[in-house]
Amino acid sequence: MSNINKVVLAYSGGLDTAVILKWLQETYDCEVVTFTADIGQGEEVESARGKAEALGVKEIYIEDLSEIFVRDYVFPMFRANAIYEGEYLLGTSIARPLIARRLVEIAQETGAEAISHGATGKGNDQIRFELGAYALMPGVQIIAPWRIWDLTSRETLMAYAAEHNIPVEQKRGAKSPYSMDANLLHISYEGGILEDPWNRPDDDMWRWSVSPEDAPNEGLEIDLTYRNGDITEIDGAALTPAQVLRKLNELGGAHGVGRTDIVENRFVGMKSRGCYETPGGTIMMRAHRAIESITLDREAAHLKDELMPKYATLVYNGYWWSPEREMMQSMIDMSQKYVNGVVKIKLYKGNVIVLGRKSDDTLFDESVATFDDDGGAYDQKDAEGFIKLNALRLRIAAMKHRK
Repeated sequence: MSNINKVVLAYSGGLDTAVILKWLQETYDCEVVTFTADIGQGEEVESARGKAEALGVKEIYIEDLSEIFVRDYVFPMFRANAIYEGEYLLGTSIARPLIARRLVEIAQETGAEAISHGATGKGNDQIRFELGAYALMPGVQIIAPWRIWDLTSRETLMAYAAEHNIPVEQKRGAKSPYSMDANLLHISYEGGILEDPWNRPDDDMWRWSVSPEDAPNEGLEIDLTYRNGDITEIDGAALTPAQVLRKLNELGGAHGVGRTDIVENRFVGMKSRGCYETPGGTIMMRAHRAIESITLDREAAHLKDELMPKYATLVYNGYWWSPEREMMQSMIDMSQKYVNGVVKIKLYKGNVIVLGRKSDDTLFDESVATFDDDGGAYDQKDAEGFIKLNALRLRIAAMKHRK
């Protein structure tokens, strides 16, 4: 690293980023700009201002990006029905490109040469932050302290904080044994006893949802209105994207929806066990597929399903700003033109049950699908030729092999 006069740091105000802030100042003799994003993590972010000021920071960015997060990142991803390795709804993955974009924008606004983050050298987040930054600002320098410093434990961080008079807020009560990351889409849990995939998580680990066993015995029915593939109303009430997700998190969590316990394959090569709560996202995924089932052409739907694993992998691995993801997004968004209507679902003890779906743009034709007399809308005799034509290659192969 050379000629670094100013660095933009992704800053939470916690122990790790407080130490990073001071370490950057000392190691590079540079000015540090802090950026703190509120993307619905449920914690007060304004307190980061005073902590940054106490360490001599002059330029402090604290921004509520919840609406942008859901509108421009979560909703587009759910139009694709993206799910990684069959289970993970990409809650952490989808937040990183937004943070990377703002880090770069602030660097450009303030004349900073570098950005910095607190992601470790073992995880996926370092890749997501840095691929995004390089895609948006090719000449940016990136400082990842966890890959280069010798502060390798909480004890060494605490010692550094004490030596440099960095105020560290001591939280009351027992410290959570888990490493947690939250935003408006999900909350994740890693580390502690979860590092052994045989160990079951503690019942009191979960923060957003009740256990399905403890969920109400009476299910909850709700109507979700879709426009161009996005939910715009819940039970007839118009809501913003962030309001939609907050409401679905609240309703889903109260009925035990959205808990998953998975072992995933990280981009860096290792397997990692994590537990996730994604109540709103779980509802969105189920309901979106339901409205697509009556509004999306068969081959368009099948093509989306074929491309989805690739799309999900791109998001997981940090390639949100890649040309291939943007190409796929254009196609996906085009497919959503007629994905309009209402889905009725029931939340019951951890389940999302589709009760019905309707749309002015439906492709479901009762006159054709009925088992009763369809009035000639479909000539069943046509099926004979259709079947024989499709069986031709099978019949030829069977005759050849029999010989």
